[in-house]
Amino acid sequence: MRTPVTALAALLLASMATGAAAARPYAPGMACRAVQELIRARGAVVISTGPSTYDRFVSGGRYCEPTEDTEAAWISTADERNCFIGYTCKEHQRDDNW
Repeated sequence: MRTPVTALAALLLASMATGAAAARPYAPGMACRAVQELIRARGAVVISTGPSTYDRFVSGGRYCEPTEDTEAAWISTADERNCFIGYTCKEHQRDDNW
């Protein structure tokens, strides 16, 4: 038999595991301007771009690692098919022909 503390702990762990995905903003259900403002306000945000896709978007290079560059990000929102929302961080391109 489970103790109330064990049952509560299991419930909290289950809600944290499912709550993280549920709390992620869903761009197809938001206006372009709302997504832009969210990224601008927070600096870096993980946003769902579809039912099972997501990415991390940033307002500028200071939210990327030193080995990364910014790349313009355009996504589909509720009111715009191609909404410029900021940037993603991508690894630097290397020239392997030294």
